[in-house]
Amino acid sequence: MKGLYCRAGVSDAEPKFVIQETTLPDVLGCHQVRVQVKACGLSPLDLKLFRDVGIQREFIPVGREVAGVVLEVGPKVTFFQQEDEVVGVLPLDSPCSGLCEVIDIDEYYLVQKPEKLSPDCVAGALRDGLRAYTALHTHARIAAGHTLLVMDGASSFGLMCIQLACYHGVKVMTTSHSPQKHTFLEQLRPSVGVQDPLVARVIPVHSGPSDLLSVVLEETGGLGVDIVVDSGVRLHEEEEEMEEKKLLPHKHDIISILGVGGHWVTSHQDLQLDPPDCRLLHLKSASVSFLNPEVWTASSAQQGRYLHILKDIVEKMSAGVLRPQPEEAVPLYEATVAMETVQRHPKKKAVVKL
Repeated sequence: MKGLYCRAGVSDAEPKFVIQETTLPDVLGCHQVRVQVKACGLSPLDLKLFRDVGIQREFIPVGREVAGVVLEVGPKVTFFQQEDEVVGVLPLDSPCSGLCEVIDIDEYYLVQKPEKLSPDCVAGALRDGLRAYTALHTHARIAAGHTLLVMDGASSFGLMCIQLACYHGVKVMTTSHSPQKHTFLEQLRPSVGVQDPLVARVIPVHSGPSDLLSVVLEETGGLGVDIVVDSGVRLHEEEEEMEEKKLLPHKHDIISILGVGGHWVTSHQDLQLDPPDCRLLHLKSASVSFLNPEVWTASSAQQGRYLHILKDIVEKMSAGVLRPQPEEAVPLYEATVAMETVQRHPKKKAVVKL
């Protein structure tokens, strides 16, 4: 049986993805489930995170968001039985690649897959659904009547945030990173019978200097927003940066956009706040949270809550509350090329059909 693995290079910028032979043990663990994988979502590997949590391997398994069918269960498994359709995320220290035909996984990382959801759809969207849920519920504590600014709302993560927020009665604004994305966001509409647009305002940031701050303050009557969810930030104005980074907001703009008691959820791992930034946050009694969805599988302290979140995400997908943009599934023999693309462009998604 073959699986996809990453062999880290001299630096994090040089990972190599290779197909390796792998085998499964003859006997399942007490709480393990053997699953035949039908689809696997590919997300960029954070090699620094693996080192930080003490996972040091020559070959790191690739592909962790899986959907499949239960083939066999361990002697103490209570959640599942044979032929159940399941979906879940392999933990960071899993020895299995999700791109193997059959994998062993602890039952506490899986939930039932609704029948009407295709394996391709749920495997491709599960991680972004988990990130959106963590950002808005766990960190920001969204509630009806809040105002939310989502950066790059046309990305798969941004779209999940928008849909989840609107379901809870939150007023949403977002930014667009290209004319095509702007058109897509302008056409977003809610469920049948609701007259208000899904997004209150789409702010283009792709056509020169952005008026992000002035537009948001105009839309909120000068009060600012309750929540900002970014997709990365710029730390310094004078830096020579790549084209993609020029579309990101400056950290000072985000802090200025926040209202009193506001909450900033950031994906920027190396955020640096200077004393003036902290002073402004203090004056607004605002707060900053770092979005790391891996904490759910890196620690078992809140495993029950994690399973509740996974179950709620797939149920909302099944009910049409969350409607991810489908990714065209690629066959297994194209997995290496697809993963290299995802690693170079972290906002891209890929799904492999097995």
